[in-house]
Amino acid sequence: MDFQVVVLAGGTSENLSPLVSKDVPKALLPVANRPAISYVLDLLESSDLKDIIVVVEGQEAARLVGAWISSAYLDRLLVEVVAVTEDIGTAGALRAISKRLVANDVLVISGDLVTDVLPGAVAATHRRNGAAVTALLCYVPVSGPSDAASSGGKDKAKKPCRLNIVGLDITRQFLLHIVSGTDVEKDVRVYKRKIRAVGQMEIRSDLMDAHLYAFNRTTLQDVLEKKETYRSIRLEVLPYLVRSQLRSAPSGGEGTIVDESGNVIVPPNSNLQCLSQHRAIAPSAFKQDLLSNSGGGTHRCCVYIAGKNKYCHRLNSIQAYCDINRDVIGEASHLSGYSFSSHNNIIHPSCVLGSKTTVGPQCMLDEGSQLGDKCSVKRSVIGRHCRIGSNVKIVNSVVMNHVVIEDGCHIQGSVVCNNVQLQERAVLKDCQVGAGYTVTTGSDHKAESLARK
Repeated sequence: MDFQVVVLAGGTSENLSPLVSKDVPKALLPVANRPAISYVLDLLESSDLKDIIVVVEGQEAARLVGAWISSAYLDRLLVEVVAVTEDIGTAGALRAISKRLVANDVLVISGDLVTDVLPGAVAATHRRNGAAVTALLCYVPVSGPSDAASSGGKDKAKKPCRLNIVGLDITRQFLLHIVSGTDVEKDVRVYKRKIRAVGQMEIRSDLMDAHLYAFNRTTLQDVLEKKETYRSIRLEVLPYLVRSQLRSAPSGGEGTIVDESGNVIVPPNSNLQCLSQHRAIAPSAFKQDLLSNSGGGTHRCCVYIAGKNKYCHRLNSIQAYCDINRDVIGEASHLSGYSFSSHNNIIHPSCVLGSKTTVGPQCMLDEGSQLGDKCSVKRSVIGRHCRIGSNVKIVNSVVMNHVVIEDGCHIQGSVVCNNVQLQERAVLKDCQVGAGYTVTTGSDHKAESLARK
């Protein structure tokens, strides 16, 4: 397929402070002891999509990401790493590299996406429908929403949250309406002319925009050029394309609830999932020819909906970081790329375990780490060359590389970054500890973010 791939790798996201830093940009943040961006690159390789532009915010972050990719994917992928200005948004990042795009179609994927949905399937759907844009929609993770900026290290939600409201045709191929961001809590307003044009629309709130899109290159470049103020693909570019596809459709319609401006209204407290399953807006028959032949608009916006059995999560908050690490060594272990032992864990052969130390299922210990006597590790990831004393308990946590944990420390639901030192009997619960920080002897921290000033 004639596709170019753009991976938007970000830079040093504030949502992930203090985990990210000038030394560890977001793309290199370890997930199950692998850089986050490796999950996207491996996925692209498996779909035989090997012509890739990786866009990184900031010169130094781009240098670090480029050096790692060059080493890890030598002779495997053709990757160009491009540095762009920080804080210009996803649309701004695409605009900055727009002249490098020459293929007929462009696959744009967020570098923080961890999924087993093959990008090639989205690309094939896009080509088959001759679409202007095709968006990957996934079911909202039950462990908690990846678009929520929760800062706690422990998952407290355990239920889906409304991230997007989408309107689909009855074949579930075409995207007719989308609401994102803070607007999902407001009344959902749908133009009567849109209902008139398509005849019937299914409203869904159980799907999320996964930040993986196939664009027609010419359409994408036109939008980026005409809409110079657009910063976000999800909040601006995609909704604009969805709105404009039926711009020339006729107005009016029957069987709809409308306000004085002629908009269909769905209150925010409606059970939208139930609505999508049991009744649809407008009773008239769906006019298939409108979208399949572009009879009433200028282009088509399509979707690829992943199955419920597919894993799809974005690493865009500390809560999401904890969830993904837990999942990749647990229920989604097939994404890790590792072979787990008969005890359902991974302990590197070079690790040293003291007397009566236990490492439970869904744990990972990387190269050269040492644990003293009577330690307990449960559902946690421990990085390379860590030195852990005796009587230490680590539960539901991520401990990165070169961390020193002295005797009697307890760590629960926390993330401990590189080169941290925990002195004797320190206690962490639902905390994040930035690189190089020292947690003092006997201190007790709960739901805190600890970092050097």
